[in-house]
Amino acid sequence: MVFKKRNKGTKKLVHMRSLISHQKPKSPITEQYRTIRTNIQFSNVDSDIRSIMVTSSFPAEGKSTTTANLAVVFAQQGKKVLFVDADLRKPTVQYTFQLENHVGLTNVLTRQTTLRSAVQTSHIESLSILTSGPIPPNPAELLGSQTMEDLMNEMYEYYDIVIFDTPPVLPVADANILANLCHGIVLVVKSGGVDRDSALKATEILKGAKGKLLGAVVNQKKQSEGNYYYYYGTK
Repeated sequence: MVFKKRNKGTKKLVHMRSLISHQKPKSPITEQYRTIRTNIQFSNVDSDIRSIMVTSSFPAEGKSTTTANLAVVFAQQGKKVLFVDADLRKPTVQYTFQLENHVGLTNVLTRQTTLRSAVQTSHIESLSILTSGPIPPNPAELLGSQTMEDLMNEMYEYYDIVIFDTPPVLPVADANILANLCHGIVLVVKSGGVDRDSALKATEILKGAKGKLLGAVVNQKKQSEGNYYYYYGTK
């Protein structure tokens, strides 16, 4: 689902339209997001999945839109959700939810502030947001630090589920670093936009990082009636 910015006056509308699960809870696309949520919840029968990272092979595959809508449908279920913008190179969560991004994840990781102080409330009940904060010169090092691991344990104390929007797998190593810290990974693949070899390579990298790949969301797959749907497939 791609929305292009046409002018300054439509900027807010463009970003808010990506939250279809909030704006149109009865739409077929929102129902697909609920299906993904259900499949994630049943993907591990032995224990609850408390953290999910969403990534893609390359930029512009719709991972941030997918992550935001997944966070919304989990919150609609009554769970206390924390949506973390861990894309410290090109953050977008502040635009999607119309929030400030002066303080966020990077400030917490560098011990300039606390998690509770950095988290912001959203306009959606039960959904809290931790924006990226200022873009650092060393994103991979921050995400791979012991402080990041300690922070995730702290997040579990306050939230039922933590959902991370991370950079694409193939251009940078950031997602690989978080892969083995999260309980599950969802890979977003743009239909017709990424070749099979690239998607397989991204999968192999995530598994090589000892991450648990839950499945893939095929994004922007056209149906005969011209709508756009999201599908979930097991690994």
